[in-house]
Amino acid sequence: MAKIEGFRIQNYRVLKDVTLGKLWNMQQAQPLTPLTAVIGKNGVGKSSLFDAFGFLADCLKLGVEEACDTKGRGGFDRIRSQGSDDPIEFQIYYKQDGNARPITYELAIDTDKTGRPYVKQERFRQRRKGQNRGWPFSFLMLIEGKGAVWKGEELGLQSDEGKSPLNFIQLMEIINAESPKEESHETEVIELQDKRKLGIATLGALKQHPRISAFRQFIEGWYLSYFTPDAARSLPLAGPQRHLSIHGDNLGNVVQFMQREHPKRFASILNRIAEKIPGIDKIDTNQSQDKRLLLRFNDKGFNDPFYAQQMSDGTLKVFAYLLLLEDPTPPPFICIEEPENGLYHKLLETLATEFRTHATGRKNAPQLFITTHQPYFVDALAPEETWLLEKGSDGFSTIRRASDDETVNAMVEEGLPLGSLWYSDYLDAR
Repeated sequence: MAKIEGFRIQNYRVLKDVTLGKLWNMQQAQPLTPLTAVIGKNGVGKSSLFDAFGFLADCLKLGVEEACDTKGRGGFDRIRSQGSDDPIEFQIYYKQDGNARPITYELAIDTDKTGRPYVKQERFRQRRKGQNRGWPFSFLMLIEGKGAVWKGEELGLQSDEGKSPLNFIQLMEIINAESPKEESHETEVIELQDKRKLGIATLGALKQHPRISAFRQFIEGWYLSYFTPDAARSLPLAGPQRHLSIHGDNLGNVVQFMQREHPKRFASILNRIAEKIPGIDKIDTNQSQDKRLLLRFNDKGFNDPFYAQQMSDGTLKVFAYLLLLEDPTPPPFICIEEPENGLYHKLLETLATEFRTHATGRKNAPQLFITTHQPYFVDALAPEETWLLEKGSDGFSTIRRASDDETVNAMVEEGLPLGSLWYSDYLDAR
């Protein structure tokens, strides 16, 4: 399963320029861990970081203009960093699987002469087999909707010195003059009809571009949790559904699917989940007379079950998160904002441990990205899994890995929990 090793965000709200993990030109940095948690005080940009992933996914699904306007973002001028005239830029460095050579995807979004956002530049880079040094090859390069794409599996267009983005004329010179003759038949010059749509949305649907297609499917598979307990208390019509929705309003339908398709495994899953939720003895479903699905929780000490409508927010959240992790075909990337809200503090360390177990416990495990401001949750984390987001003196966010501080590493090795160190201000910049 694909894994993000690093990413960079520029000019997105308070994220003027932040980098997490490893990039193609930062090979000495350590890649992101299977479980990554970003911690910080209120107002430092955790929600902006979470939304940056959602924005990128919306750009693929809706186009950049609608992505700027949807989910209360308020348009391009509201989400571009205050005082900046530069494009909003993203860079994702990822591997399609554990043995694959990393690929870099770069995206720049700006406004045209009419003030409407459009895709200014898109680019894919990958080193060739055996190439350990030098600049990666660009197998997709689009500038304002025009450019070239490489149709082969392994080769690509060679970048210039890399000091500045190629313009269209330079790109054509590379295609027509510098590319080896035996490779030229694999190069396709393209022009997109709509500059407000991502090139990967179109090219990713074509078989001749397998790497682009795989990346498109990767982003389309991202799961950003906007779970609300009230949505989970709704009474959906009976009918099995394979995956949990982002709001959790089909929780009972997913339970029904698991019961039907994986009965033995699901019985074991429910038992494990019930063991982790205090006071819960059994979880199952029942169908009402009007064919609606009822999610039942058997509380220890009571003969009659309680239904989801009667359960606490915390119980529903823990159940939803654990059910999401137990998905037989989980999303490749799961992003959860502040999972601690509404939970008993002693449950948080258990939840963090469950997140890590599922992120590292199997070959096709999902990668988890969490934002939190709860020290009890951080107590279960390792320094290399934890990133501290802070506000700089200029009002923009800065980020650093907890493991970069040798004092913090030494104190954790001595048995001091990381959350307690954060609570005691040992993680603050000094």
